[in-house]
Formats: sequence, C-alpha cells, structure tokens
Amino acid sequence: MPDDLTDTIKDNASGPKRASGDAGSVEQHGLTDQIEADRYLNSKDAVKKKGLGIKITRAIPHGTTG
Repeated sequence: MPDDLTDTIKDNASGPKRASGDAGSVEQHGLTDQIEADRYLNSKDAVKKKGLGIKITRAIPHGTTG
C-alpha cells in the first residue's frame, strides 16, 4: 500500500490542485496533507513489524573468566 500512496502523491503533485468542468469542480487534498498521511501510514507499518527496531546483545570479552 505505501507504494500506491507514493505513486498517488507523485501524480497529484504533478497535476493541478483544482479542476472544474461542466459536471462540477474537484479539489485535491493539499500536498502537505498527503505527505503527512504517507508518514502516518509508514509509521503504522513500522509498528506492525516484529521487534522494536533495537537489538540488545551481551558483549563478553575474550580471555576473561566468569
């Protein structure tokens, strides 16, 4: 889904913000709103991934006795 939104943002950025014709007029969400929505969806996907994004390891120096 993020790829689809990225493509949509690119298409919307290259097109007009507002269009009107005989059937009526259409206005898109602002580019900043679309980017914020993309960030929000990416953060939701990151939360769904397994793990915390931090790996904690235990370092044991060689040659010591414990």
